[in-house]
Amino acid sequence: MKLDLHRVLIQPLLTEKVTAMRESNNTVSFLVHPEANRLQIKQAVETLLKVKVERVNVLNVQGKIKRLGRFSGKRSDWKKAFVKLKDGEKLELYESA
Repeated sequence: MKLDLHRVLIQPLLTEKVTAMRESNNTVSFLVHPEANRLQIKQAVETLLKVKVERVNVLNVQGKIKRLGRFSGKRSDWKKAFVKLKDGEKLELYESA
């Protein structure tokens, strides 16, 4: 499926684990469109954020089943991408957070 580059990246993920990965491995993480593939994610990051990407790893996260009393529901499934930047590259998006 052909996705617009602006629809591929939904939001950056800011967790303690991602922050540690950013500092040690120069890797950042994004919540991405469920139908986006590695090449589309790489193109979106390089075009929209103007950095060079070395590698993209993708992970499908299954939504948890939650209960409230006798009622049961399920959170949505989602996809996240770990993007390793080339040496010397930085994202200003993460530097201010």
